[in-house]
Amino acid sequence: MMSRSVLGASLAAVLVATAPGLLTAQEVADTIYSGGPILTIDDAMPRAEAVAVQDGHILAVGSLADMEALKGEGTEMFDLAGRAMLPGFVDSHGHVVLGGIQALSANMLAPPDGDVSDIASLQEGLRAWMDENREAVEKINLVVGFGYDNAQLAELRHPTRDDLDAVSTEVPILIIHQSGHIGVANSKALEFVGITDDSESPPGGVIRRGEDGRPNGVLEEYGFFNALVPLLSQLGPDGFNEFARAGAEMWARFGYTTAQEGRSSPGNVAALRAVDAAGGLPIDVAAYPDVLAAQDFIEAEVSQDYDGHVRVAGCKLTIDGSPQGFTALRDRPYYDPVGDYPPGYKGYSAITEEQVNEMVDWCYGKGIQIITHANGEGASDMLIAAIAAAEEKYGPPESRPVLIHGQFLREDQVDSLQELGIFPSLFPMHTFYWGDWHRDHTVGPVNADNISPTGWVRQRGMMFGTHHDAPVAFPNSMRILSATVTRRTRSGDILGPAQRVDVMTALKAMTIWPAWQHFEEEEKGSIEAGKLADFVILSDDPTAVDPETLAELSVEVTIKEDAVIFEAEEGVQKTDLFDRPFLGDPAGAHLLLHAMNRGIGAEAPPACLLAPEDCRRLFGAYIAPM
Repeated sequence: MMSRSVLGASLAAVLVATAPGLLTAQEVADTIYSGGPILTIDDAMPRAEAVAVQDGHILAVGSLADMEALKGEGTEMFDLAGRAMLPGFVDSHGHVVLGGIQALSANMLAPPDGDVSDIASLQEGLRAWMDENREAVEKINLVVGFGYDNAQLAELRHPTRDDLDAVSTEVPILIIHQSGHIGVANSKALEFVGITDDSESPPGGVIRRGEDGRPNGVLEEYGFFNALVPLLSQLGPDGFNEFARAGAEMWARFGYTTAQEGRSSPGNVAALRAVDAAGGLPIDVAAYPDVLAAQDFIEAEVSQDYDGHVRVAGCKLTIDGSPQGFTALRDRPYYDPVGDYPPGYKGYSAITEEQVNEMVDWCYGKGIQIITHANGEGASDMLIAAIAAAEEKYGPPESRPVLIHGQFLREDQVDSLQELGIFPSLFPMHTFYWGDWHRDHTVGPVNADNISPTGWVRQRGMMFGTHHDAPVAFPNSMRILSATVTRRTRSGDILGPAQRVDVMTALKAMTIWPAWQHFEEEEKGSIEAGKLADFVILSDDPTAVDPETLAELSVEVTIKEDAVIFEAEEGVQKTDLFDRPFLGDPAGAHLLLHAMNRGIGAEAPPACLLAPEDCRRLFGAYIAPM
């Protein structure tokens, strides 16, 4: 069977040799798209009137007259009706399976994505979700809430076990911080995972305690992951299939035709493959298993080619944690951290410097791409040093190493990224969600201007990707676009005007540049002859509207290889794309219950209050933390 890349190359070769007006009779388009602005993201032809597609690939791009010459009796004429068409978005970094967990849990997000603004509204949200999903709660004996943010709560603190016990002492409750690196468990959940008054914090994590010395329910990094894994492992592999399906569907709603499963596991890859085999995976997914846990699996499975819609693309390494949660490793003290932190607190690394060096060396030695989570300056220093040592040993990389996040990059570190050929996948969405928090608490007003430094990157002529890190935030492509261009915070402040970029640059960071990041620039990321017919149709042309209104644009249609995989319902409000049919409604409850009915075992799994490597060994087949 001819691979997609070979087929695309064959079509491109035909089109190079034959002008559009002289194509043979066999070159009849299946579909011709026209009737609205078409932004190709191809510098040689930035705009086009029409696009012709055959066998899921782009046959030709150009004027409507030239494309109509490819029309046959069976050709479908797709009318854009004035809407804008772009190449399908490529996910520079996200967690599509865990995104399904976000999609099927109680919505704990702050406005504009949810209604939680204080502890009381968080409690009410949990109670309402439990009432609406009573059958699922009774079946699985678990409540999961996703997306609370202490920075957005009126109390400016994390909820505690006592706050969750006020909701229920009978059912385990676990709520997940929006960063994905911190969580809060009620007493029943702590009991389930074996956390007692005598429990010690695991390596790379913290079990927080109250004034009485007892665990207060707040769990950081591996303290949290070690509780999350056994609670969710009740689902078993079939349950995670449902999460994979829901996550992929949510990515498609926001115009993504390629998703990333960053920090994956063998079990998550198996879930994606099972869903794909059943015809339930509408988009491509590039998976990056945790290199600390799955080296043998990565080496055996890594490939540049998709098997269906899934491929293992490389290694994922995670050095530190969440900047807004004060667990990222800085090179200096946090500016004004909110909480009980010692003087001079700089955060901490989740792994040792020796582990960083060893894992980078292993990936370089195998010629396998490595993507690395490093938020704080201290973590980025560790990564840069490890890659410099690996390149001195193995030579310049052909594997396109990627820095994920780099929230607090110094300008000299950007120089190092350029020198070492490290692709920065940045997170300018932070300027909206946590910009005010960074200005006031994490790095202070001077350094906050330079978080997610897209301006510094472009000054050096470097490519970059932008991401949502879902489920940390919704995979909201228009919010990413808006934040990258405007850098508006929730309060309306502009955080770092010099780091702003123009709309076309921001679109490249969502299309052709992350396609390059994934070694897929020959078939994705722009609308050019020979590439896959992966498209997104927006409500308006993002280059023609007021930049301050970019977040108000909506994804109307998502198309994968010439097939519509998402179409917005007429009359559905934009905010409904966040909340339905996923969060807190009967459809989401049905999916969750279906997952539990098929996945739950007869016995609860053992607790995972263990060293991280033991937790991975026991439960890594099902889930890997972010």
